[in-house]
Amino acid sequence: MKNGPPSKLKVCGLTKLDQIQELISMKTDFLGFIFYEKSPRYVLNHLELKDIAKINHPGKTGVFVNEDIDNIIRISENAELNLIQLHGDENEDFILELKQKLHPDVKIIKVIRMGSNNGETRKKTEEKINSGRLMVNYFLFDTDSKAFGGTGKQFDWTLLDEMEIPLPYFLSGGISEGNIENISLLKQKPYAIDINSKFEIDPGNKDIEKIKKTFQKSPNGTI
Repeated sequence: MKNGPPSKLKVCGLTKLDQIQELISMKTDFLGFIFYEKSPRYVLNHLELKDIAKINHPGKTGVFVNEDIDNIIRISENAELNLIQLHGDENEDFILELKQKLHPDVKIIKVIRMGSNNGETRKKTEEKINSGRLMVNYFLFDTDSKAFGGTGKQFDWTLLDEMEIPLPYFLSGGISEGNIENISLLKQKPYAIDINSKFEIDPGNKDIEKIKKTFQKSPNGTI
C-alpha cells in the first residue's frame, strides 16, 4: 500500500481464471472464492472445484456462510483450499468439529461483523474475539450486513484500536482508493487487507488495472 503499512493483500470474490492468473503474477497473497449460493460472486456459477484445485497458489481461501461442515470438508479437499473463511454465525462447537475434520494444514479465518459502537454490541464483539482466539488462526473484521459482506460499506475502523486483538487480522469492508491510506493510522495494523466490491467492474469481474494502480508490491511481497 502506497506510503502505508506492510500488509498482505487478499482479493475476494474471484470468478475468472484469467484475472486470477494476473493477480498471481502480481504476487497477491490470498485469493478468495465465495461458496455462498446467495452471493452474486458465487464461484461455482463460474468455475468447477477441479478448476480451483489446478490453481497453483498457497493462499486459496474458501468463503463459507453457515455451511454444512461435511460440505466444507468436501469442497476444501476437492478444490485444494489452503484457508477456510467462516463468514456466518458459526459457533465454537462448529469450529471445533470443523478443525477436527479439516486437513491440519488448512487454516481458519473467523469473520467478526462490526456494527454500531454501543456498549452491548462492543461487549458481544469482544466475547467473540475471546472465544475464538484459541480456535482459529486469523480474524477478519467486516461491516455487518444481512448479506454477510460484499456491501462496499466501511465500518468505523477506529473501533479496532479500542479492543485487544490477540490474533493477526484481515481488514475488510468497503476498502477503496479513497480510504485505504487511513489504514496507516490504525495502532493495531492488519495482517492483510481484503478487497472486493470497490475494485470491480461488476460482481466477480475485478478491475485489475485499478488493483495494480492502488497496490504496489515491495520486493518482500508485501503491499
